[in-house]
Parts: sequence; C-alpha cells; structure tokens
Amino acid sequence: MKKTLWPTLIVILVAGIAGIAYYLHLQQAPPPPVAGQPAAPPPPPQSHYPIEEPAPVAATAPPKPLPGLDESDAEAQDGLGSVFGQQTLVDLFQLKGIIRRIVATIDNLPRDKVAGRLLAVKPVPGHFAVAGEDGNRSISADNYARYSPYVRAAQLVDVKKLVSVYVHLYPLFQQAYVGLGYPDGYFNDRLVQVIDNLLAAPALTPPVRLDQPNVLFVYADPELESLSAGQKMLIRMGPANAAVVKDKLRQIRVEVTSRLRKQP
Repeated sequence: MKKTLWPTLIVILVAGIAGIAYYLHLQQAPPPPVAGQPAAPPPPPQSHYPIEEPAPVAATAPPKPLPGLDESDAEAQDGLGSVFGQQTLVDLFQLKGIIRRIVATIDNLPRDKVAGRLLAVKPVPGHFAVAGEDGNRSISADNYARYSPYVRAAQLVDVKKLVSVYVHLYPLFQQAYVGLGYPDGYFNDRLVQVIDNLLAAPALTPPVRLDQPNVLFVYADPELESLSAGQKMLIRMGPANAAVVKDKLRQIRVEVTSRLRKQP
C-alpha cells in the first residue's frame, strides 16, 4: 500500500468512529421536542414528608369541602377547639386569621426574630422577670410561671387528634405557606425543620446570665444570644417547661412524619 493512502484511511476511520458515537448518543438521549410543541415542564420538587390525604369514607353524602382560606376561621376554630377546648382556644390563641398566623409563627421560629403581630398565640402575660443586681443579672425563676397556661395546654393535647385536625386542614396550611412567598415550598417539610430546630435548643441549668447593653436584656453568653427566636423562647420558659414542650414536639414529629403519602 502506498504511503499517500494513509492520511485518507485515517480520516475515514475517525469519521466512522465519530458516526458510531453520535448514533449511540442519539439512542440514549431523549428525542428533541417537536416544532411547535411545548417542552414538558420539569417535575415538581419532591417533599420529604408528604402528608397523606385521609381515605374517603363511604357515606350517603359526599364530604363537606374545605372553605377558602379567607373564610376558614370557623372551620379552624372548630377543629382546634376540639383538641384544646374552646375556652383554652379563646384564652390563649389569636383567632382571626388563625391558619395564616400559625403558618407565619412556625415559619419564623427558627429565625432571629418573630414579629409579635404575626403570632398565633396571645402574648405571655406579665413582665420579663430578672434576678440579681447589675453585673450579675439572670432569668428569675418567677418568670417561668408566666408560661404555665401555655405549657399546661400543650401537655394535655392529644397529639393524634391534633395531627388529624392538621391533616384535615392541610390544604389550607399549604395555601397559607405558599402565600408567604414559597411557591415551591411544602409546609409539612418546614414544620419538621422547625421542630428539629426547637429540639436542638440547649437544656440549661439555671442561672442563665443576662446583660443589658440597652433597654432590652440579652444573654450574656454570645452562643445563647445567637440562637433562633424559638430556641430562646424555650430557654426563657425554664428547663422544666421546656422539657414538657420538647416531649410534645417529639410526639408531634413522629405523627406528622408517619402519615406519609406513598410516593409513586
């Protein structure tokens, strides 16, 4: 064979290999969209803890549909009242726009601050109680009693019943969460994240030291001062109260993560 044929054979060989590779690529790649036909939308984000919708119950009449979010106060109050008791609900909760308030409160607990106007519960009565003199201030044990009605209400809650109400009303909770600016968010995932944040709050042995650089008190320990708003609330209510709340949160977490919708 003449040497002048080698360049031609090399070009043919390279072209052949490239053609085979391109053919294999076409076999593996999805077909291009047809002209004029919109591309398929990307799949929606998967939630980690998708809430299972209650199975339909055989009945002579179809189940009553949920009201719109703006008209949901009565439905939410009936459901939550069956869990906490109507009087406790009136005494401790902000009932106007209750679902939006619950969603906003939960979403804000892991942040630096919680806006008082958004809280789902009424303000804790009384004033923040401090013990000690200047330069040696700490949270007073008298402060812990202010939280007793809230802790007692949490302690008496039937968690399974509470989560059943939550599941029933879940489309409204989800709508309120999307309305906060999370179009792709899933509220039950956020709820679990917030519970985990609260459970991570340190269990402290009093006294908890305070400083007062301005009008408001802050924790003397910078690490405590850097905690989330929800974690600071647990510290302010005292170790015994915080232990009760954490125990109830663990129970709620088990319930809201066990009611998972089967993924396809």
